[in-house]
Amino acid sequence: MKSFTEDLHDQEKALENIRHKLALLPDASGCYLMKNGEGTIIYVGKAKVLKNRVRSYFTGSHNGKTQRLVADIRDFEYIVTASNMEALILECNLIKKYQPRYNVLLKDDKTFPYLKITNEAHPKLEVTRRVLKDKAKYFGPYPNSYAAHQTKKLLDRMYPLRKCGVMPKEVCLYYHMHQCLGPCVKEVDQETYDQIGQEIASFLSGGHEEIKKDLQRKMQEAAEELYFERAKELRDQIISIDAMMEKQKITTSDAKDRDVFGFSVDKGWMCVQILYVRKGKMIERHMSTFPFYGEAYSDFMSYVTQYYSDNPAVPQEILLPDTSKLVKQTEQDGQSEEPASERPADTLLVAEERASYAESAHPETEAQLSGGLEEPATAALALAEWLDVKVFVPQRGLKKQMTEMATENARVALDEKFKLIERDEERTSKAASNLGHAIGLDRLHRVEAFDNSNIQGSDPVSAMIVFIDGKPAKKEYRKYKIRSVQGPDDYETMREVIRRRYERVLKENLERPDLIVVDGGRGQIKAATDVLENELGLFIPVCGLVKDAKHRTSQLLVGESNEAVKLARNSEEFYLLQRIQDEVHRFAITFHREQRGKSMITSRLDSIPGIGEKRRKLLLKHFGSLKKIREASVEDFRPLSIGDKLARQIIAALREEES
Repeated sequence: MKSFTEDLHDQEKALENIRHKLALLPDASGCYLMKNGEGTIIYVGKAKVLKNRVRSYFTGSHNGKTQRLVADIRDFEYIVTASNMEALILECNLIKKYQPRYNVLLKDDKTFPYLKITNEAHPKLEVTRRVLKDKAKYFGPYPNSYAAHQTKKLLDRMYPLRKCGVMPKEVCLYYHMHQCLGPCVKEVDQETYDQIGQEIASFLSGGHEEIKKDLQRKMQEAAEELYFERAKELRDQIISIDAMMEKQKITTSDAKDRDVFGFSVDKGWMCVQILYVRKGKMIERHMSTFPFYGEAYSDFMSYVTQYYSDNPAVPQEILLPDTSKLVKQTEQDGQSEEPASERPADTLLVAEERASYAESAHPETEAQLSGGLEEPATAALALAEWLDVKVFVPQRGLKKQMTEMATENARVALDEKFKLIERDEERTSKAASNLGHAIGLDRLHRVEAFDNSNIQGSDPVSAMIVFIDGKPAKKEYRKYKIRSVQGPDDYETMREVIRRRYERVLKENLERPDLIVVDGGRGQIKAATDVLENELGLFIPVCGLVKDAKHRTSQLLVGESNEAVKLARNSEEFYLLQRIQDEVHRFAITFHREQRGKSMITSRLDSIPGIGEKRRKLLLKHFGSLKKIREASVEDFRPLSIGDKLARQIIAALREEES
C-alpha cells in the first residue's frame, strides 16, 4: 500500500510527463486515450484539433464530474486520423474495445430487435436481435422487444407464413385459422411468398393505409358472399392496425423514414430520446438515461455513433438537435442573433452551411461546442459521410419542432427521474417517522436490527444492519461469530451479540439507535432488554418482528408487555418493516453460508492425513475449489511438491466422501 507522500510524488511525476507530451501534440484530428496510474484506459475522446482538446483537460476549471476524470489521469495516448469521419468511427471502436469507465457506454450488451423474413424455401416471420448476411429481409430496429413482438403478432394474423420451427407432417391449427399456407401438405409457389414479402415490407415501411383499404375490400367481399366468420377476422385485423397506428403524433408530407434525436443534461446525467419516423409518421420512441463525464455534445455523439454501429439498418434521414441556444445561455457577450432576413431560405441548416456558420461564429461559441467533433455541423458531416445518409441540424419548421419535441421529452424524463428519487426519499423518511409515532417514539432516525443464523447449532453467527431515516446504511452493517454459546440457543446468542455491540457503543461513544429490532418474539425481546438495562444501563426501546407460517412479516411486538402494534399491511410503515426484516435476514444468512462453506472445506481437507493448514491453503489457492481438487489427476499435484502417494490419498478421500 502506497503512502500518501509516495502517491503525491507519483502524481507530480505523471503530471510532469503529461506537460512534456502536451507540448508535442499535433494540430490534427484524431482520438485520445486517457489512462490511470495502472495504465488502464479510463476515457476515449475525439477531437478536430488534438492539441487544443487534450490541453483543455489540464487547464482552466471544470465541473465536478470532469474534475473526477482529470484527477484519475496519469498518462495519455493519441491516434491521428485523416478526417473527422475516421475519428468518429475510431472513437466508437476504441470505446467498444476498452469499455472505459468514464465514457458513455451502451452497457446493456444487447442490440435492438428486428423483424426478419427468413431466406428459406418456406419463409417465416420472426423477431431477432442479430442482423446477419443471410439474404433474409430485416425491418427495424424496434425500440424494445414488446413493440417488435406486438407488430409480429399482428402480421402473423394478416399474412399466412409458416409459424413452426420444424416442418410438421400434417397441418396445424394455424392452417385452419387461415394464418398458414400449409406448406407441410401442399406446394406453395415462390410468387405467393414474394407477394406476401412485398406486402409485409410495404406495411412495415408505413404503407398500412393501402393494406387497410385492401382488407376492407376483402371484408366487404366476404360479407357479400355470406362468409361472416372470415369478414369478422378481417374486421379484427383492421381494428388492430388502427390501434397500432393511433399513437402517431407527427406527420410530414414527404413520407420519408427518419430518426430524430434530442438530448438533455442535468446533475451529471444525460437522457437521449430517439423518435422513429417511418413514411413520414412517428411510430415509436426510444429513451436512454446514463451518467456522463465529458463534454455534453461530444458524449451525445458518442452515443449516436455506438447506436448505429450496433444497428446497421439506417433511415433515409437523421435529424440532430442544435445546441446554439444552449451555448448562448452561457455566453456573457456573444454575438446578436442573425436577423430573420439574412437566414438561409431552406428550413434546414445543412451540414455545409452549419460549418461556415461555425467558422464565422464568436470564438466563445466554438469553444463551448468543441467537446470532440465539436459543433453539430461538423458532427453531422462526419456521421453523414460514415453512414452514407443525409444528416441535418434543423433550424426552423416542422423538422425543428421534431428535434425540439425529442429534446423536451428528454428533459421531462430527466426531471421525472430526479423527482421520483426525491419522492421516494420523502416517502421513506415519512414512513420511518410514522413508524416511530406508532411505537410511541418522538423520533426514529436510527434503527439497528439483529438476526441469528445457524443449522442445529453449527457455525452460529449473527448480523446487524442499520437503517437511517428509513434507508439502509450498508457501511455500518456488522457481522458476529458467536463465541460463548454451544448448541442452538437463540436467546443466549441474542444476549451475546447485544452485549458485544453495545459495550462497544459505550466504550467508543458511538451513536446510539432510537430503536433496536430483533428477529423474533417475546423471548428475544426479553433477552435483549435484560442485557441492555441490567448489564449496560442502557434504556433503548426494543421491538420484535414475528413471521407467520409462510415466513412473511406478520406483526411488530414492542416493549416488556409485548404489545402488538397495529399497522395496515398496505402501509408504507409495514413495508419498511418488511424491508428491514428481509435485509437483516439476507445479510445474516449470507454470512452463515460463507462460514459454513469455509468450515466444510476445512474439515474435509483437515481430515486427510498429511494435510495441515499450510497445505490446505496451498491446495485451495492452486485449484480454486474442492470440486476441482476432486477432479484433478495425480500429475496436477506435482507443481505443489505433493508426492503421488499423498495425491492419490487426497483424491480418494474426497471422491469417497462424495459417494
